[in-house]
Amino acid sequence: MSKALVRRGGGKNEGAGVFSAVCSAFIPGSGQLVNGETEKAIGVFAVAVVAGSSFLGALPLLGSAAGLVYAATWLYGVADGYFQGRKKG
Repeated sequence: MSKALVRRGGGKNEGAGVFSAVCSAFIPGSGQLVNGETEKAIGVFAVAVVAGSSFLGALPLLGSAAGLVYAATWLYGVADGYFQGRKKG
């Protein structure tokens, strides 16, 4: 079998980062909180709340922009929670 197809564990936990990514998927910023990054967690949560509330109460054009900001913040929170959890795990 080719060596490229063989997975090597390398001593790292294979599931590290998944828990914080799932937490951040449900509540933006909670994955950063799980990873011990309190300031980043507050920032991600605050941006998500402001963008989400702006999306609900804005004019059609501004609402779309606020929705994109919320989606980008949500995606950043999930990805950052995963990758930072992998570094710590």
